[in-house]
Amino acid sequence: MAGAATAATVALTAEKAAAQAAPTSLLRTVLDRGKLIVGTGSTNAPWHFENEKGELVGMDITMGRILAKGLFDDASKVDFVREDPAQRIPNITTGKVDIVIQFMTVTPQRAQLVAFTRPYYVEGIALLTRPDAQNKSFDQLLAGGASTRVSILQNVDAENSVHQALPHAQVMQIDTQANVIQALESKRADAAAVDLSTVRWMVAKNPTRYADSGKKWFSMLYAAALRQGDPDWLNFVNTTFNVAMFGHQNELYDAAFKEFFGLDAPSRTPGFPSI
Repeated sequence: MAGAATAATVALTAEKAAAQAAPTSLLRTVLDRGKLIVGTGSTNAPWHFENEKGELVGMDITMGRILAKGLFDDASKVDFVREDPAQRIPNITTGKVDIVIQFMTVTPQRAQLVAFTRPYYVEGIALLTRPDAQNKSFDQLLAGGASTRVSILQNVDAENSVHQALPHAQVMQIDTQANVIQALESKRADAAAVDLSTVRWMVAKNPTRYADSGKKWFSMLYAAALRQGDPDWLNFVNTTFNVAMFGHQNELYDAAFKEFFGLDAPSRTPGFPSI
């Protein structure tokens, strides 16, 4: 109870919090401004897209609101700047946005240009199938050998990516993601190799139309990106994300995880740290 009592009696206002940050830190600038500016997208469900009301929603959008809640105790105090993925790094380095939260894959090359936060999702490749198909589980697809047909977006690694999971499958490289899914729907493909988040989203929204084969591989980290050289701002964002994902202020994260992936977030068990 000592920790809880301390938390209840010691509260920092935004002004007092700003005073703790270095004068040049973006943390102080954002607190003084009274709102957060987040660079993101608007066309990629379940990460960032418009709902039927025209509102910008998605897992990336929720992470922005979690950060605003941590800054101002108000999840609405955030402006979202819609940007093309090619503008993610330039908009950070030029200061157009405070942070980019736009399903950005962490790589050492990008880390030379921006500072990455702790990851908030581990992406991967997964196999989308049809619930009415004879072969819809991964074991069935694997047993199909060379007769199993898998559609995937055309790229230099497509063949190898599929064969890591299904060594003998026929690989159908297709020009757009929509046509990758269409090949599955028209039964030209037995499975579509797409992002794990896409599989979870589509199955959650249309369980009678799509199924998850149960296979996922090729992990990729999604994280937010900040300007380099600002440890106060980076530490604040990491702390806020950690509390939302692993601590006691997890309502927004858990609700979004359920809505956009159709899954309950893992339970937090008090005891040894799991961050």
